[in-house]
Amino acid sequence: MTFPKIIISYLLTTFNSCSTIPEGVTAVKPFNISKYLGKWYEIARMDFRFERNLNNTTANYSVNSDGTIKVDNRGFNYKTMKWKEAIGIAKFVGKPDVAMLKVSFFRPFYSGYNVIALDIEYKYALVAGKNLSYLWILSRETTIPEDVKQNYLAVAKKLGFNTSALIWVEHDKN
Repeated sequence: MTFPKIIISYLLTTFNSCSTIPEGVTAVKPFNISKYLGKWYEIARMDFRFERNLNNTTANYSVNSDGTIKVDNRGFNYKTMKWKEAIGIAKFVGKPDVAMLKVSFFRPFYSGYNVIALDIEYKYALVAGKNLSYLWILSRETTIPEDVKQNYLAVAKKLGFNTSALIWVEHDKN
């Protein structure tokens, strides 16, 4: 009977210990989660299955009673004409002053959430996932200044992200 427990333990360890940040990419330090909490608008993203066909996408971060971060993602599917929402949790991978987190919408499986560029006022963020296929540009407003946009695109490109694959999100619904 211990054989299945060994396999389950191995699988959980394997899935939970995967890298949470792309090689050569560094998370913001120092990082202040209190300043990062609140609502963010998705300005651009690399397309992936869970956000396909979504516009008006937002993420709202708050602290859970156990100290984890509540992640409330919301977007409008322009094909089905319905709002879609996903609630997850995030935890710091290491020290809380380093913007390297892991997020889960399907526990016990986690993926990387790494703030790799952030302005001093916490108004604009460049976020990388676990590899070069995941990238987001976020803003506290539905738009982003052109100079910030160009700076974040240059940073991402230098790190190896294919910035021409970014989808630019529309914000036209409440």
